Amino acid sequence: MADDEDDKALAVFEEHRGTLFGVAYRMLGRVSDAEDLVQEAWLRWSGAPRDDVAEPRAYLVRVVTRLSIDRLRQLTARRETYVGPWLPEPLPTDRAAAGPQSAPDGAERAVLAETVSYAVLLVMESLSPLERAVFVLREAFGLPYAEIAAALGRSESAVRQLSGRARRHMTERRPRFVVDTGQQRDLTERFLAAATQGDLDGLLAILAPEVSFVGDSGGKAKAPVRVIKGADKVGRFSAGIGRQAPPAAAFHFLDVNGGIALLITSEGRPHSLLLLDIADGRIQRVYLVANPDKIGHLRLG
Repeated sequence: MADDEDDKALAVFEEHRGTLFGVAYRMLGRVSDAEDLVQEAWLRWSGAPRDDVAEPRAYLVRVVTRLSIDRLRQLTARRETYVGPWLPEPLPTDRAAAGPQSAPDGAERAVLAETVSYAVLLVMESLSPLERAVFVLREAFGLPYAEIAAALGRSESAVRQLSGRARRHMTERRPRFVVDTGQQRDLTERFLAAATQGDLDGLLAILAPEVSFVGDSGGKAKAPVRVIKGADKVGRFSAGIGRQAPPAAAFHFLDVNGGIALLITSEGRPHSLLLLDIADGRIQRVYLVANPDKIGHLRLG
C-alpha cells in the first residue's frame, strides 16, 4: 500500500514538473537553482501528508513560488559582488514547449520568447521579487488572480496591484525584438564569419548604430567587464576576439531561451555562448556567456 501511495505521489509530481521548473527558472534565471528548487518541492511533496491537498498543481506551484522568492532575495545580494555584467543561465528550449517528440512551433516559440528570452529576463531583474512572481504566474502560466493570491499569501486586490505595476514596468522597458529564427541564424552566421575574419566593414553592415555588447564571465573567463556600446566599438571588439579562437574550436547552433544561439566549444567542451537580439534587420544586442558555471550543462544533439 505504501509503495502504491509513493508511486501515485511521484506520478502526480511528474505531471507538474515542467510547470514547476518553468516557474523557478523564470523567477531566478538559473537552470541549476531551478532544478534545486524543484527537487526541494519534491521532498516536501513526498514527505508531507497529502490527504488535504485538493489541487496538487496549485499546492506545488505555491511551494515553488515561495521557495523561488526566498532564493531570489539571496541571489540578489550575491550579485552585488558578481564580477562584470550578469546574464541569465542559458536554457535549452528546443523541447521545452512541445514535449519530448517535437520542437516548438512558431506560436509556442513566440510564447517562450515572451517569457524566457534574455531581453525579457533582464527587464524582469528590475522587478521586486513579489512583482516578478505575479508577472511570471500571470503572464507565463495564465494563473487566475485568486490562485496567485493564495500562492503568495496576499489578498487578491494586492495581487492585482502588483500585476498592474509589473505589467506597466515590463511594457515600458521590454524591447520589441524580432523572434524570427531564420533571420537570427542568418545574422548569427554573418556575425561569426565577419568576426572570425576580422572584417570590420562586414560587422558594421549588420550592427545597429546603438548596438550593445554584454559579456558575462563572472571573473572566470575572458569577457568584457563593462557593457560595450555603439557599432564602431562593438564591431572592433568583436573583430578582435573573433580572431582569437580557442583550441580546436567548433561552432554549433542551439535553440536557447526561445531563439537561436551559437555555442562555441573548445576541444569538445563548452567555451562560450553567443546570442543576438534582432530588430529591423540589424543586431541590436550581443550577449556572450563565458562563465563556465553557466554553460557546462549545454549539450549537443
